[in-house]
Amino acid sequence: MRRITLDIETEGVFTGGLPDFSELEITVVGIHDTHGDKYSCFTKDELGALWPMLESADMLVGYNSEHFDIPILNKYYAGDLSKIKHIDLLKEIKQVLGRRLRLDSVAEATLGKKKSGNGLDAGKWWAAGEFEKVKAYCLDDVRITKELYEYAIKNSLLKYKDFEGLRDIKLDTSMWETTSSDQASLTHTLPF
Repeated sequence: MRRITLDIETEGVFTGGLPDFSELEITVVGIHDTHGDKYSCFTKDELGALWPMLESADMLVGYNSEHFDIPILNKYYAGDLSKIKHIDLLKEIKQVLGRRLRLDSVAEATLGKKKSGNGLDAGKWWAAGEFEKVKAYCLDDVRITKELYEYAIKNSLLKYKDFEGLRDIKLDTSMWETTSSDQASLTHTLPF
C-alpha cells in the first residue's frame, strides 16, 4: 500500500485566526512517500511534479488535512483530491473526544516530541525569504504526522495530556489500511 503523508504551508489572510481559503496561497507542500521511504518538498511552482505521486497513492494521511490541506490543494489541482482515500488524524481524534487537539499536544503526549514552530511562524519566515526554514518546518510536521499515524496503527490509540494527566484516545484503525476499488475510477491529470 502506497501511503503519502502530507502537510502544507501557506501565506495569506487569516481573519480572526480563521483562514480565508480564497486568500491563501501554497508556499510549500511537504510529503513522505512510503514508495521509496522518501521525504520531499514542493513549492507552488513545482506542484506539477506532486500530482502524479498523489494520484498513485492508495491513501493520503494528514492532520487537519480534510479541513485545510486538501481543500487548498484542490484550488491548484485539476481533479478532486478528496476522492483519494484519506485519513485525517485530527478528524479521527475529534470523533472520539468531541473536540480538536493541536498537533503539538498529541505529538508531545504520544511521541515525546514537540513541533519546531507554528504555521504563523512559517508565513513570517517565507515573507522574510527563509524558504529552507519553511521547508524544514513543513517536513518536521510531516514526520510527526507520519509517526503518529504509525503509532495509531500499531497501538489503536494516540495520547494527550489534560488536567488529570496523560490520557488515551482509543481509535478504530481496523479499516485505515484497506483499499477501495473506487480509486480506479479517479480522473487524473496524467495523459491517457
